[in-house]
Amino acid sequence: MKLYKMSCDIDLAKLMQKLGVDKPGIEIMKKKKCEYVFYIKDISCGAANILKQDALSIGAELAVPIGVPNCQNKIFDALLLCNKKQLEILSKKELAQPFKLKELAKQLKEFTKLPKFPLKIMGVINANDDSFFEGSRFQGKEALSAIEKMINDGAKIIDIGGVSSRPGSEYPGVDEELRRVKPIIDEIYDSRLYEKALFSIDTFVPEVLEYALDRGFKIANDITGLESDEYAKIAAKYNASVVIMHKKGDPKNMQKNPFYENVILEVDEFFKERIEKAKSFGVKDIILDVGIGFGKRLEDNLALIKHMEHFLHFGYELLIGASRKSMIDMIMKKEGLSTTPQERLPGTLILHAQAVGNGASIVRCHDVKEHFQALKVFEELREFDI
Repeated sequence: MKLYKMSCDIDLAKLMQKLGVDKPGIEIMKKKKCEYVFYIKDISCGAANILKQDALSIGAELAVPIGVPNCQNKIFDALLLCNKKQLEILSKKELAQPFKLKELAKQLKEFTKLPKFPLKIMGVINANDDSFFEGSRFQGKEALSAIEKMINDGAKIIDIGGVSSRPGSEYPGVDEELRRVKPIIDEIYDSRLYEKALFSIDTFVPEVLEYALDRGFKIANDITGLESDEYAKIAAKYNASVVIMHKKGDPKNMQKNPFYENVILEVDEFFKERIEKAKSFGVKDIILDVGIGFGKRLEDNLALIKHMEHFLHFGYELLIGASRKSMIDMIMKKEGLSTTPQERLPGTLILHAQAVGNGASIVRCHDVKEHFQALKVFEELREFDI
């Protein structure tokens, strides 16, 4: 039995109909004010009947398929609808119940106090010629000027990468990656730019990571999600923050028919395993990245952005990186239009604002100045309460 928190911005009636909830029940529950919606997967009949009674007793709701009270089905999915106070009560009350409801209670408790983090923009600098967005490619002194501009435009973090991870790309080798990033890393170190912003190295190679961390970088951005033990050791040695990103497959093949039964739960399980690994090596500061476009279909990317707040239950900052990605083109093609990466800034701003509204606090982007303005306006609107 597993659960995940869903955005309240969903069609509850449509979802309940899909689950097999009876029509009178849908009519009653769809009118309830939404504060917390939890999708519970593979709950047993016994657990559902107890949880439904406990939920009703405090004014909450458990939407279940027709036939559950008579246990026509042994295992099924359900929706828990509640407010914060009801969530707190259920997270304690179910600890005393059978049918694995104790484990469910522990999961619910993780959502009673979701953390909030200050918003930070991460500017992207690519030291390679095959990055999917030409406007992010810089070399030597030109890269230094671009970094300084990004900092002046509002970036708190600068992410430096030497290899492309776009779909279909191939890794050029450690020597070539170092050859590309060393001049920029050295310029940053010599000019002490690391005193003006946090620097992140976008690499999955231990040798490249150590070179950057030894020269003032503070963040290890790993698209493999801490796959390498040696990488984890080096990150811990320098007390670096680690970005654990989810991807399915390798850049060379990751977009060849990816499939998820439930992308939220699969990414959640991946994060759980890699967080435990990071801690076992002594990594203390963790950032989670759901990996938009890394082995994901359009519907997977949309689900991860829409329900991103779910991943705050781990207690770590969430990074969103959808800047100018092909999912925007996929959406526009539904309207008979095709877009190049150069034409996708408007879609990028919408996706990133939505992700921030759903819990992301680090926005990795190519266009710092535009994001700084858009997100400041977004935050002002969100916090206005008169």
